[in-house]
Amino acid sequence: MEWEVVIGLEVHVQLSTQSKLFSGASTTFGAAPNTQACAVDLAMPGTLPVPNAEAFRFAVMFGLAMNAEIGHRSVFERKNYFYPDLPKGYQTTQLAEPIVGPGEIEIHLEDGSSKKVRLHHAHLEEDAGKSLHEAVFEEGHGMSGIDLNRAGTPLIEIVSEPDLRSAAEAVAYLKKIHSIVTYLGISDGDMSQGSMRCDANVSVRLKGEEELGTRTEIKNVNSFRFVERAIKVEAERQIDLLEDGGTVVQETRLYDSDKNETRSMRSKEVANDYRYFPCPDLLPVELSDDYVEQLRSELPELPDAKSARFASEYGLSAYDADQLTQERALADYFETVAKASGEPKLAANWMMGELAALLNREELSIEQSPVSAEHLAGLIERIKDNTISSKIAKQVFEAMASGEGDADTVIEKRGLKQVSDTGAIEQMVDEVIANSARQVENYRNADESKRPKMMGYFVGQIMKASKGQANPQMINKILKEKLDALL
Repeated sequence: MEWEVVIGLEVHVQLSTQSKLFSGASTTFGAAPNTQACAVDLAMPGTLPVPNAEAFRFAVMFGLAMNAEIGHRSVFERKNYFYPDLPKGYQTTQLAEPIVGPGEIEIHLEDGSSKKVRLHHAHLEEDAGKSLHEAVFEEGHGMSGIDLNRAGTPLIEIVSEPDLRSAAEAVAYLKKIHSIVTYLGISDGDMSQGSMRCDANVSVRLKGEEELGTRTEIKNVNSFRFVERAIKVEAERQIDLLEDGGTVVQETRLYDSDKNETRSMRSKEVANDYRYFPCPDLLPVELSDDYVEQLRSELPELPDAKSARFASEYGLSAYDADQLTQERALADYFETVAKASGEPKLAANWMMGELAALLNREELSIEQSPVSAEHLAGLIERIKDNTISSKIAKQVFEAMASGEGDADTVIEKRGLKQVSDTGAIEQMVDEVIANSARQVENYRNADESKRPKMMGYFVGQIMKASKGQANPQMINKILKEKLDALL
């Protein structure tokens, strides 16, 4: 049997407003527990919510970036359920009339293909608090506490249609959402701090069937890698279950990254269980056409537009342009290097090669790069003017990353300047030829098609003699002339 995986994502994005969705309490991350929750956040008697205009502005900007319909009238409702970290006993959210309606975005996959994914809607809502579970004490008892600083923080929940067919597509979609919200500046998108979280709805069906299978929801996955792993392992679990004659139960599950498995959390609620009803404390919000169009005119250059510009303006491949524009900070870094060095393709190669490897190895973001854009541009300039070879440049880069200064400082300090003196290189070539009688004889007797490969031995010996500092182009030119003269 051939199975097809069907995936829809619900992405929760914390908006970077200074205050909460319905109160003036701060949203600053990292404050001491329960120091940023006011009476409105706790729904104390006599308090009334006041909508945050900035949250609406951010939500509309997101909708416009997604080519989505904008809800000129949106209504807040109460979603009734109880958790320890939800002090009101309900969540103020949107259901029937959300601020963002249907839209779509295009995702790009590693094999070079692309796909359009439909957006069902995106709505504004307030976040809940956070349960904190401490380590077990000597007596064998643990301790749990509630931090309500996050309660009331504005979110947009972005709900896709079930258009995704693999874990890889889900990750590409999630990365695109991350890229858009950070380009817009409406969220920092930091998944490690909970600024962006994902619920994955996963089901399977036989290939060719139209009817959707029973879905499970994997709750609150907070990294791209874990989303991919969670979807894969859940799809495998469902397939194994069905092939063994079992049935999939509609439920909410948690992903255990240590065991790489999902486990049941609770049965999945339906909308009726939440007893939605319009919030009696909040009037419908009406947005004018002029307001929406004003925000449209203020949108920054978005990832797709920037990618297209990079391809045309800098001569990059579509893949390279797409990779370099996934993050706004990465795109800004590239443009700085490309303009300062005048070598955009070399800049792209270094960023996607040595720099990416360094950042991955040290687990750093581009903003934390120990090599600044200006310093990388300086290194590329020294490659371009033949001060150093590409091989020596890697040594210089590592030294720059270790804090030894810019490229010129490292080259001078370590004596790495490339030898381009014709006389000095000719002397090294002559010495290597004189000490390689057997290899020279083999070269003379070889077919012409094999001689270029045989030159590698001589080049290696010359580079060794020069401690890697001889100009490779000059070595090859002089060496070939001298060897061919012996034929």
